[in-house]
Amino acid sequence: MPTIKDIAKAAGVSPASVSRVINNGPKVGAKTREKIKRIIREMEYQPNANAQAINVQNNASIGIVLTDLTDPLFAQMAHGIEKVAAQKNLQIFLNSGAFDRASELDAINVLLEHRYKALVVHSAMLDDKTLIDFAHKVPGLVLLNRHIKEIENRCVWLDDKRGGELMADYIVKQGHQKIALIGVNGVQNNTVQRLEGIKAQLDKYPVQYEIEMLERGASTYEGGEIAVQNLLARGSEFSAILAYNDAIAIGAVSMLKAHGLNVPQDISVMGFNNLILAQCMRPKLTTVHNPIEKMAMKATELALSLSQGNGISEPQYNVIEHKYTPELVERQSVLRLD
Repeated sequence: MPTIKDIAKAAGVSPASVSRVINNGPKVGAKTREKIKRIIREMEYQPNANAQAINVQNNASIGIVLTDLTDPLFAQMAHGIEKVAAQKNLQIFLNSGAFDRASELDAINVLLEHRYKALVVHSAMLDDKTLIDFAHKVPGLVLLNRHIKEIENRCVWLDDKRGGELMADYIVKQGHQKIALIGVNGVQNNTVQRLEGIKAQLDKYPVQYEIEMLERGASTYEGGEIAVQNLLARGSEFSAILAYNDAIAIGAVSMLKAHGLNVPQDISVMGFNNLILAQCMRPKLTTVHNPIEKMAMKATELALSLSQGNGISEPQYNVIEHKYTPELVERQSVLRLD
């Protein structure tokens, strides 16, 4: 049975455009609209009854946009959201942004077309202005793991700068003086803040460090392998690696072992997020705990509250309530140098 994505591919348009035509929405030109309708007839597409039910019953539903459904971090986010939804007997409609700006826009627009009043959005690729515009359109939209000053009463985020400082302090106090940083390019400020926290803290000590930057979509196991391969290929000297997240750190460990280097005896490695994989690998990964499940629960409760008209005025709003603090988790992947 064909899906909206199949129709979109055949028509050469976005799934959001197909959804607009199906729901008789605006913003689709007459020629494109007729083309989509023709393909719908030819492919004998039948609207999903469940989706239509959600559209009608959106007061008992919550729309979610997460960046990557394959990443354990986002699985933890989803689990936190599900906990609140189950408590309140709500349905969840989940979309993925897939580390792509157009896909993130489509994912949010589809939810808007279905008239969801409560939205929890994790965006890695959209700029602040675009998200601010969405927030002005949807009173119940909340950003998860992202801080934008202009709409911070709609944000639930981690103190990533503090997390970076914890990493830098710890690695230096373990005696390391030559350090490699694996960072990630991206528009959301946690990628910037985490790296800035590391650099600012390392600059306080007489140590050397080198930065290897990955593209935003490469913040994965494979990205960690590539980063270490690049560092070793150019002859970089380091006794420790501070990685943007646990997935990159685990990939780094794998590539170090492939080159005959042991962790932590030869190279120490530190991650960020404290995923379940960090506890399962060998050696167990020293990392920084990100309370993302609690943050997701908070974001869901906030979105539902705002969608019901329980607005938060600036004089009453306490930013500390939505800003979470990371914690160092010491395991076996960092060696103390004498």
